[in-house]
Amino acid sequence: MSRIEYARLPGLRMAYRVWGPDDGRALVALHGGGTTGATWSGLAGALDGIRTYAPDLRGFGATDRPGRYGLGLIRDDVLAFLDAVAPPRVTLLGHSFGAVAAYLLAQAHPERVAALVLAEPPPPVPLGLRLPDRPAVEPPYDWAARAAVVAELNDPPPDWWERLTQITSPTLLVAGGDASHLPQRELARMADRIPGARLVRIAGGHAVHTARPDEFHQVVRDFLASTAG
Repeated sequence: MSRIEYARLPGLRMAYRVWGPDDGRALVALHGGGTTGATWSGLAGALDGIRTYAPDLRGFGATDRPGRYGLGLIRDDVLAFLDAVAPPRVTLLGHSFGAVAAYLLAQAHPERVAALVLAEPPPPVPLGLRLPDRPAVEPPYDWAARAAVVAELNDPPPDWWERLTQITSPTLLVAGGDASHLPQRELARMADRIPGARLVRIAGGHAVHTARPDEFHQVVRDFLASTAG
């Protein structure tokens, strides 16, 4: 079980959940669009000896909705969260746009990222994603946050691709296969560009961590074991 806690960051109150032993190896897990940090409860329960932190990102869940959104801002929020709550070096894991924030942080601050897990990361190429219709019932996030993220994924800065070579941490990239809306060939190219990255395919679609949890948890456990120490 976990409860929601709060971290005071510059200009933002960030909600987060935490599981696992106080002295466990630190893993910070970043959710994707339409979800919150609660999406990682299953993974946290499958990891022994791991201290898992799962924030609600800017505009999502119980975190503040400041009205300013973008993946660079989210990356900076995560860095501030590490400064406020987590140890100096962590394993960073992200799904979907959370994986983008994770690789942007690994590019800019490689000294903070001991290992990196990217689950169905939107590759930094123009994607032509369609923003879903706004739901009739207010979603558990600021709609402006999702709109801003989709717009940025469709027109990413060119240096995001160029700087993938600057990631120095061991990296696992999990692709969801043909059921995913993301271009799997681009995910493979992305894995090739990150030095020493390992690509694993699990046929679970974009939400691979919830569609095929047992397989996803196992590849994450194996990766963590291979990067221990």
